[in-house]
Amino acid sequence: MKSSDVVEEYANLKWDELGFCLIPVDYMYVMKCSKEKNFSHGILTRFGRLEMNPSSGILNYGQGVFEGLKAYRTEDGRILLFRPEQNALRMQMGADRLRMPSPTIEQFVDAVKHTVVANKQWVPPPGKGSLYIRPLLMGSGPVLGATPAPDYTFLAFASPVGNYHKGYLNLVVEEKFYRAFPGGTGGVKAIVNYSTVFKPVAEAKAKGFSDVLFLDVKTAKYIEEVSTSNIFFLKGNVISTPATDGTILPGITRKSVIEIAQILGYQVEERAVAVEELFDSEEVFCTGTAMVVNPVNSITYQGKRIEYKTGPETVAQKLYEMLLGIQTGRIEDKMGWTVELN
Repeated sequence: MKSSDVVEEYANLKWDELGFCLIPVDYMYVMKCSKEKNFSHGILTRFGRLEMNPSSGILNYGQGVFEGLKAYRTEDGRILLFRPEQNALRMQMGADRLRMPSPTIEQFVDAVKHTVVANKQWVPPPGKGSLYIRPLLMGSGPVLGATPAPDYTFLAFASPVGNYHKGYLNLVVEEKFYRAFPGGTGGVKAIVNYSTVFKPVAEAKAKGFSDVLFLDVKTAKYIEEVSTSNIFFLKGNVISTPATDGTILPGITRKSVIEIAQILGYQVEERAVAVEELFDSEEVFCTGTAMVVNPVNSITYQGKRIEYKTGPETVAQKLYEMLLGIQTGRIEDKMGWTVELN
């Protein structure tokens, strides 16, 4: 079947102008439960505001985790999800850390599917972007003392998006603020992780940088991650990335890129990466759901700017094209990563 044979109804949107910002779609999916029970069947409802108790666990103590994944439209009109069960597993890990019940893998994936199908006119045309889905789990019941909430809400909403970053990245190493610490929540996708990076990121952007690169809190000698993405370093045939030892989020795109790189013949090392290795890396790139694979043009450390190879012949570009090709159906999915929606 050719794309010209498929007649799809699209929302009235300027698809070529998509950025990474919220465009409200038609429906969201909602499930609720108490802490003594499991989540039961959820419902689709019109996208809109939530009624929230002022003393809810999410508002008072930040008891919440979220996920992010995408739906792509293929050239022949199909809609594909990418490894949604991995997002479900990661949400379960985060929920356990924050003492919350969580949906089963089947419930999570089913909720995502329902959300996408109900909003399929908002899935961009092939090559114009993707539908970003945001599953959110939060303590919605009222509490006063510092204790888990009595009731919980899981919901999934969506927004069509384009690229998270425009062009190559120019990073600066952050030496005053830290993203995570051992024993904390850096290794899960907790809501509380993100607002703490707003200040250093804003300061970096005011100086012309794209984002910040965080170091470990113990020694400030090892690279951890960028504010919203994992990071990789290439030297020769070896690709190195900081190990996810509890302070670094185990990215699903990260995991997928590692597997693809190994298939392509590269040696991948998950280990402690010393900040001095910035100076002799040939390529650097970041990975994440929002940005997929984004090359780094430069990193500035202690006033020294180091530049890296970018462009069409780079390893980062090869990884990007293969990963995006699988996600969008242009390359055969031999890994069993994609889920087709009916």
